[in-house]
Parts: sequence; C-alpha cells; structure tokens
Amino acid sequence: MISQPSRHCTVELQALPSRIGQVRRIVSAQLRYWHLDPLIDLAELGVTELLTNVHRHVEPDKRCTVEMELRSERLTLSVHDHDPRLPEIRDDDVPADAVCGDAACDDLAALATCGRGLAMVAAVSESWGVRPHGDGGKVVWFTLPAPAPAKALPPTPVHTAITPLDTDVSPRPAPHHAPARSAVAG
Repeated sequence: MISQPSRHCTVELQALPSRIGQVRRIVSAQLRYWHLDPLIDLAELGVTELLTNVHRHVEPDKRCTVEMELRSERLTLSVHDHDPRLPEIRDDDVPADAVCGDAACDDLAALATCGRGLAMVAAVSESWGVRPHGDGGKVVWFTLPAPAPAKALPPTPVHTAITPLDTDVSPRPAPHHAPARSAVAG
C-alpha cells in the first residue's frame, strides 16, 4: 500500500502579540502551499487562541513552538510551551456583561473576558486536547478535517477544433520576434 508522507511545519517563537500575527501569516501561507485554503480561517483562529493563552498565562517565559502536521485527511496544529500547568475550559456561567468597578466583582469580570478561547477551539475543531510534554511543559493541540484532494487537471488543456475541409491547415513558420529590451539603463 502506498501512503502519502506526512507534511510537517514547525515555527519557534516568543508568544508576543506582534509574533502571533506573523505566525498567523505563516500558517496561512503553509496551508495555501499545501492547497488547503478552506482550512485557513479555522486554523488561524485556533492558533491565535492557543498563542494568546501562552502570552497571557504561561510562566516563566513565553517561548513556544507551533507545529502543523498533515496526515491523510487530518490537519493537526499544536502549541508546545514550557509551563506544566494544564489549561481548562471555563464555565459559561458568567454573564458576558459582568463588568463591575468594585473589588468584589473583579474576579467575576476577569472571567467574563477570559477563558473562552479553548471553548472556541473546541467548537471549531474536529477534536482538541492537552498533554504533558517532557520535563515540565505541555502541548495543546486541535485537529481539522482536511478536504479531499482536488482531481488532478490534465497536464495540457484539451481543445477540440472543427476545421472545414476546404481550409489550408499546412504548418506555417513561426513569426520572428525582436529580442526583449529593458527600459532600465544598464
């Protein structure tokens, strides 16, 4: 049985806001290269959420690795960081407008604006998870179903022409073209 080899892409970075945008562009470009354009929006969304979690919550540093791997009909995107604390999906019991000015509501307000990224990743992905990795880190991952490969187009276009019988179709010499010239001096 012949199987398609996996396709793999790895990016190491500091999870800073400016770098997150760069990684989104890398993910987009890689998926275009692999002809997986339909997955770009969901992949960018998921990777952005995972990298934002690293930026907000990971200690002692923000170093991480983003990996993309395509195997058969599944794209797996993962973020490996060096913080052993495992993330959790927060309950949606907190009202979205729970923003208070007094100290008693600070924790409630923080929950209202944080903690929904993994729920969003879970909602848009086929599956997701987290696992401990190495000596004190973790990997958070999600998968997206890859679309079936498009049918290969013929190597050259197929044209059918109907030529009237009384038309001369003898080969003609190719026209002579002058060499190309540049408008730039030098």
